Amino acid sequence: MKYFTIEELCQSTTADRKGIDNRCSNEIAANLTALVDNVLDPLRIWYGKPITVNSGYRCPALNKAVGGAATSQHMNGQAADIDTGDRQQNKLLFEYIRKNLSFDQLIDESNFAWVHISYRADGKNRNQVLKL
Repeated sequence: MKYFTIEELCQSTTADRKGIDNRCSNEIAANLTALVDNVLDPLRIWYGKPITVNSGYRCPALNKAVGGAATSQHMNGQAADIDTGDRQQNKLLFEYIRKNLSFDQLIDESNFAWVHISYRADGKNRNQVLKL
């Protein structure tokens, strides 16, 4: 973990505002570490500029508060929503991940408003590409 931290991946303004404890267990931290080591850090090295994590780990209460899917990989520490602040740059990240990195799901959210990326530490990654 070179460019991202567990704390960053667990930080949530919604959790802070609603008083939700979004700290993660060791098992979740291991999943987040795998996501960073296999996707986020390699992506950041290639991109050469900061990438913001809008949403990483979400405990069940936080996931419900933000309207996340009941089966969201965010709750397992396997997913992050990332953003550069620019849709074209987000599309660039999306295409790089699609062509060069292993992942479980890669989702273009709202025409590249942000990119959802997930990774399974057990190696059962589907390389599923979606547009929402």
